[in-house]
Amino acid sequence: MQKMGLTGWILVAMLLGVALGLWVHYNAGPSGIENFSGAASTITDIFLRLIKMIIAPLVFSTLVVGIAKLGDIKAVGRIGGKTLLWFMGATFLSLLLGMIVMNALQLGSGLNLPASPGSATATISAAVIDQSTLSARSFITHVFPTSIFEAMSGNLILQIVVFSVFFGISTASLSESGKIIIKALDALSQVVLRMTGYVMYLAPVAALAAIASVIAVKGPELLFTYGKFIISFYLTILALWLLLLLIASIFVGRRVIDLVVSIKDMILLAFSTASSEAAFPRLIPELENFGCPPKIASFVLPLGYSFNLDGSMLYMTFASLFIAQAYGVPLTLGQQLSMLLVLMLTSKGVAGVPRAALVVIAGTLSLYNIPQQGLLLLLGIDQILDMARSATNVLGNSIASVVVSKWEGELGAAAVDVNKV
Repeated sequence: MQKMGLTGWILVAMLLGVALGLWVHYNAGPSGIENFSGAASTITDIFLRLIKMIIAPLVFSTLVVGIAKLGDIKAVGRIGGKTLLWFMGATFLSLLLGMIVMNALQLGSGLNLPASPGSATATISAAVIDQSTLSARSFITHVFPTSIFEAMSGNLILQIVVFSVFFGISTASLSESGKIIIKALDALSQVVLRMTGYVMYLAPVAALAAIASVIAVKGPELLFTYGKFIISFYLTILALWLLLLLIASIFVGRRVIDLVVSIKDMILLAFSTASSEAAFPRLIPELENFGCPPKIASFVLPLGYSFNLDGSMLYMTFASLFIAQAYGVPLTLGQQLSMLLVLMLTSKGVAGVPRAALVVIAGTLSLYNIPQQGLLLLLGIDQILDMARSATNVLGNSIASVVVSKWEGELGAAAVDVNKV
């Protein structure tokens, strides 16, 4: 009898989480639900903290080693250019798909909410939305770290990437003495990956706690109240998956199916915990087993977590147009297309910001005179929507790594038969 893998345990945990959450919702009473939610959230927070503990050293060590092995600045620039080209294309596709679906379904049109200018700032606190992160100047300066230790302590991936690029190129230029550093960092990455394996033992427990907490607090009524929006969003997410996989199949053929099988554990983990970061540490070795060279996988993935959040992009157009429709704010086709460009550019500056999607949406709404208090309509179901966004971000970045590897002519055969895993 085949041993149940991580996917099986997470699925079982999710089902148990739904059952436990429903039991608590109907039997525990308000104070009991609050206590249970607090305890469950603590378990999830501990797991995510352990994951975040791993991300900074893993990104630094694998990226420096990968860049050093590339050997020259031209290779770094070439791979970086191809990577950003794919990211921009995937981002625009996600935004455009959201716009098309929302115009076709008009999900918010029936609400007919009255606009009340000025109430948004009173209702939505600055802790939730900080539009200062949207300025071009703050984004550009934020990319460059003042201290690598500060960047690592805050898990500011883009700053870690910038430092790692400079460090990797400098290390590669030192010949013999540089090889000592590369060897040490290679060993460090192996240690961190082993740590990741230990942390992953807690993944099913974290998944159970995360699902149970949401169901206990919100109950099944949440799904019924926003059912049409949730179902439409999930079906559109599925359509985005199919489009991305179809485009990727142009480059790698039927291996896109093998890719999904290879990373199914990580997709499911991101979905159940509503955090794409939870999947990051294990994603690099999974892609290497699939055939992506370490130097490309360790370069593309960290960039992807700042520049290629396909699920989040889709959500941004969904949410922005839903709120505009709910308040009866008419938007021409030209305005909607300009909104896509605004979202595509401003979203690149908020990686790592709590509730980053809300930050970008809030700034975009103000540009088109759409009441910002409309965000409150979606805060109640944000956790459920975030699960699909996170899973999509994992898939999108994995596809990007595979496609760039193929473009470079370095996509190898899978180290293991994914169909037997």
